[in-house]
Amino acid sequence: MSTHRTTTHGTTTHGATAPAATAHQRTATHGSAALRTARLCRRLAAAAAATAVLLAATAGCTSDGPATGPAGGPKKSAYQEGTLRVLASSELADMEPVLAQAKKATGVSVKFTWSGTLDAVEQVASGKADGAYDAIWLSSNDYLRLRPEAAGKLSSETPVMSSPVAIGFRPATLARLGWKPEEVTWSAVHQAVSQGRLSYGMTDPVRSNSGFAALVSVASGLSGAQAALTDADVKQAGPRLKEFFTGQTLTSGSSGWLATAYSRRHDVDALVNYESVLLSMTRDARSELTVVRPQDGVVTAHYPLTLLTSAPAGARESGRLLTEYLRGAEAQKQITERTFRRPVAPGVAPAAGLGADKRRELPFPGTRSVADGLLASYENELRRPSRTVYVLDTSGSMADEDRIGRLKSALTELTGTGASGTGRRFRDREEVTLLPFGDKVKKVLTHVVEPGNPGPALDAIRGDVESLSPQGGTAVYASLKAAYQHLGQDKGDAFTSIVLMTDGKSGDSAQEFNSFYATLPDAQKRTPVFAVLFGDSDRKELTAITELTGGRLFDATGGTGTLGGAFEEIRGYQ
Repeated sequence: MSTHRTTTHGTTTHGATAPAATAHQRTATHGSAALRTARLCRRLAAAAAATAVLLAATAGCTSDGPATGPAGGPKKSAYQEGTLRVLASSELADMEPVLAQAKKATGVSVKFTWSGTLDAVEQVASGKADGAYDAIWLSSNDYLRLRPEAAGKLSSETPVMSSPVAIGFRPATLARLGWKPEEVTWSAVHQAVSQGRLSYGMTDPVRSNSGFAALVSVASGLSGAQAALTDADVKQAGPRLKEFFTGQTLTSGSSGWLATAYSRRHDVDALVNYESVLLSMTRDARSELTVVRPQDGVVTAHYPLTLLTSAPAGARESGRLLTEYLRGAEAQKQITERTFRRPVAPGVAPAAGLGADKRRELPFPGTRSVADGLLASYENELRRPSRTVYVLDTSGSMADEDRIGRLKSALTELTGTGASGTGRRFRDREEVTLLPFGDKVKKVLTHVVEPGNPGPALDAIRGDVESLSPQGGTAVYASLKAAYQHLGQDKGDAFTSIVLMTDGKSGDSAQEFNSFYATLPDAQKRTPVFAVLFGDSDRKELTAITELTGGRLFDATGGTGTLGGAFEEIRGYQ
C-alpha cells in the first residue's frame, strides 16, 4: 500500500482509506501466618466509578491497579506478614465479600493487582513476578501451562470455583430466531451471523481470559476438533471463523466494561462471556439475558489460586489457609450464590439459575504455537479492523517535566515492529489517526497498517510521533469535535474509538461539544472516548466526556499508572 501526503488548510493525511480444559483438580502445597484486609486504593475506586462496574467491589480488599510499574515491570511492594499479594483477573473483584469472611475466619487478607491474561503470563514466565507477588489468580492457567519456562515458577494450583463460556441472548432475539435455549449450538450461531441475523459482543482474547476462552470455544466448536486444537483444525475452521466474527460489533478489554457498554447498545443481540458474568448482569438489572451454554460444548474456567515458588514461607502458609477456607462448604455456598460461579466442593449445590445439565468440555490448544497462532489470526485476520483517532494534547504545558517525551515514548511503544508478538503493535488493517492539538487542531495524520507489510505504516507513525512539539493552549472540546468529524458516519465495518490524552483543563467550551454530540446520528454516538488522566488534567472534566460517550477513564498520573500502560490497556477496547 503506497503512502501519500497531501496538505490542505494545515491538515495532513498519510496512507489510504481503511478497508471497509479440561477441569484439573490440584492440591495446594501449603505454608504460615495471619493476614489483614484493607480497602481498594483510589485508583480502582476511580476506575470503578468511571465505568460503573466495580463499585460494589471497593470495600474489602486492596488493589494496586494495573500490574505494570514505571519501568514496565510489576510494581514492587515488600512482603508484609499477614498480606497475600495476588496478581489477578479483574473480574475477581466480586469476591470481596467472600474474602472479607475469609479474613475473619483465617486472618488471611488479599492485596490484588489486576492484570490481563497474557500480561500476567508474561510476568510469571519472565520472572518479573518473582518477589512482587506471592500468588496468581486467573480464571485459567491453561495458557500459562503452555510456557515451559513458567513450570518452575508455580508451587501449586488449586481450583476454587468454575464457570463455563456461555452466550447471553436478549429474550426477543431468541424468539426472533426461533431457538430453544437447550438446543443452541456454535454452528447455529455461526449460521445466524453469516445470514446477518445476529450480532454480539465479546472481550478481547489477547487481554481477557473470557475472550480467550470464548475464542477457543468457537474454534473448537466450528472445527469439530475431537482433541486438543491443532494448526490444521484452526486452518480448516478459518473461513467459518471469519464469518463468525463479522457478527462481533462490540469489543472490550474487560468483562465489566463490556457489560456496561452492552446495556447502552440496543443494537447488539447477545454477549459471549462466562456464565457467571452473564447471570450477574441480569441480577444487577444491567440487562435481561437468557443464558445459554451451547450444546456442542464449552471451555470452562476453574479459577485456580496458584502459589508462586518465589513466595516467602509465610505467604505459602497464608495461601494454604485461604485455599482451604475457600474450598470449604460455607465459602463455596457463598461463592456460588454471590458470583454465580459453580462450586468445586462435593455436596454444595450450584446457585439457582445454574443449569445442571452436562456439556462437553471443549479441548484447549495443546501447544503454545497453536494458541499463539489462533490469537494472531483473530487480531489480524478474523475480527473487524480498528479505526482509532488519538486526540493528543501538544500544548505548551506538555514541555513541563518532559511530558511530551513521555507521550512520544508511549505512542512509539504501540508501533512495535513488524515482528512484534500478538497484541504488541497496531494490528494489520488498522487505521490509526494522530490528531495533535494546542489552541486548535494542528494536523490530522492517518495511516493504515497493511497486512503482510506493516513496516511502512509503523515507520510513518513513529516519524509523525517524533515530530510532535509542545506549543499553544488546550482546545480539548474543539479537537474532540474534529475527531468525530474525521471518523464520519460509522458504517459498522470497524471498531471505532477516540483516545483523548490531555495534561490540563480544557480552554474551550464543554457545552458547545455537548450540543454537537447531541446532533450526531445514533451510529456515530456509539464511538466511545477513552480518556487518559495525565499531568494536571481535570478528572471531573474527563469523566464527564467518557460518561457522555460511553467510554472509560484511564489513570496515567504516575502514582497509579504510566502513560504507556494506559495506552496499552486501552488497546483491549479498540
